[in-house]
Amino acid sequence: MFKTNEGTIDRALRVIAGLVILSLFFIYPDASWRNFALLGIVPLVTGLIGSCPLYTILGISTCPVKKA
Repeated sequence: MFKTNEGTIDRALRVIAGLVILSLFFIYPDASWRNFALLGIVPLVTGLIGSCPLYTILGISTCPVKKA
C-alpha cells in the first residue's frame, strides 16, 4: 500500500518516541497539555507501518539502498 521509506533505526526510534509520548497521557492525568500527548500516535503508527507521508512529500528515504 505505502512504499517503505524508513530504515530500521528510524522505525525503532519512532516507535520508542511514540510510546514515550503516549505514556505521558496516562502518567499525567491532570495536566493541561495531556491531550497533546495523543500526538504520539503519529510516530508510533508511521514507525509500525514503515512509511512516513512527510518523507514521501520531501523525497527523503532512510531505507538502505538494495543492491542489484
